[in-house]
Amino acid sequence: MALRTGLPTARWRSRLAEIVAGETPSVEQVVDGGLTRPEALEALDAVARMAEALLSAGASAADVTSLALRAAAGAGLRHTQVDINYTAVIISTAGADRVPLTSARVVKVRASDYSRLGALYELAHEAGDGLPAEEINTRLKRLLSQRRPYRPWISAAGTVGLAAAVAVTIGGTWAVAVCAAFVTCVLQVVLSALNRRGLPAFFQQFAGAAIATAFALALLVAGPHLPDWVGRLPPSLVVGSGIVVLLAGLSLVGSAEDAISGFYVTAGARAFETVLLTTGLVLGIAAVLDLGQRAGIGLSLTFSSGESYPLAVQVAAGAVAAFTWAVSGYAGLRAVLLAGLAGATAVFAAGVATLLGTGPVAAAGLAALLVGLLAEGTAWRWGVPGLVVSVCGIVPLLPGLAIYRAIFSIVGGGTSAGLAQLVTAFGTALALAAGVTLGEFCSQPLRREFDRIEQRVRRRSLNRQF
Repeated sequence: MALRTGLPTARWRSRLAEIVAGETPSVEQVVDGGLTRPEALEALDAVARMAEALLSAGASAADVTSLALRAAAGAGLRHTQVDINYTAVIISTAGADRVPLTSARVVKVRASDYSRLGALYELAHEAGDGLPAEEINTRLKRLLSQRRPYRPWISAAGTVGLAAAVAVTIGGTWAVAVCAAFVTCVLQVVLSALNRRGLPAFFQQFAGAAIATAFALALLVAGPHLPDWVGRLPPSLVVGSGIVVLLAGLSLVGSAEDAISGFYVTAGARAFETVLLTTGLVLGIAAVLDLGQRAGIGLSLTFSSGESYPLAVQVAAGAVAAFTWAVSGYAGLRAVLLAGLAGATAVFAAGVATLLGTGPVAAAGLAALLVGLLAEGTAWRWGVPGLVVSVCGIVPLLPGLAIYRAIFSIVGGGTSAGLAQLVTAFGTALALAAGVTLGEFCSQPLRREFDRIEQRVRRRSLNRQF
């Protein structure tokens, strides 16, 4: 009777021959999931590249982790582990003899690209349904090399429009909106030139804040000589709405969202980046203010109150702010329209909550909850990721203006008041992140119900055909 060794006899002969010859056995090992070692490494590399692209396009750590695990399972990799630490993606799976196979990718560039993000979400979902690794790599290369939906100057124009919309939301007149747009236009030209030369983001923030504050000093000097039809031009409102595009309010929301989802290392890295970029703004403002005081120009650091617009005007300004932010992030046409609708919904919900006596932090959280619920529950039906709609929808509620006020208070000597305002800004960011996350969670039953309705409609149409 032949002795059963657990391996084919031919394989044992091959290994014995290689050992006798002094060579390393070259038996094709089968890893967990039924894949060979080369196939598993190819699948790991494809999933890691896709996860890196998702992080670079602006996806959250929780979404990247879930999509990477889904894609790995679709490729046949079982017992896969995914680790994301903000600048790197590490994916590991069980190999033969419990020796792990690992693939790592470094995230070098981060920039919001919503059109690419939507295509990557679609690719990740298809990969979870069993797309081959070779097909994932091919489509990923094609996706990353394709052109953006419109030219960079259109994206820059979206940022300029965002500044004008923010000017209206904080009570600025048409003249304030025009001046804020002009300041932002100058900032976009300067920062684009500095970015092409590879200047670190910290110094870009310093330069941007210095330019905006210098414009405020110039406006303070030229104010008495402006014609009467221009109206009031408070320097604080002009600079506040112009500099809001430099503030790290969205990064603060992303940090809070990662912390809520349990990704504390990524959340800590995002928070440190926020502090660093905000420090650059503080130093830029303080440097120009010091030069102005030496020149005899004293800029008041008190934040002037603006006009009190009706809720309808604020809702329209919120829609424009979300719309222009989506344009600046290279979102597609459907995503841009849905983002504008989400921005109007967020401002309307926050305004109604405020009228009912709710505080600003709670109002922002309730508005984000509604936006997250509607975005994640319905946006996918138009081929748009819910994340894109919800992120753009909460832009009018970002605590960038609160951070700006806190900076001015700290620079002006009111450290205690500035710290209190920073705490309020962080509370608002946490409420926005918690509201969006909870809304996405609560939207799952709604999405399942939509799936059932759609299946019923399809069955009825098939029954009518036959």
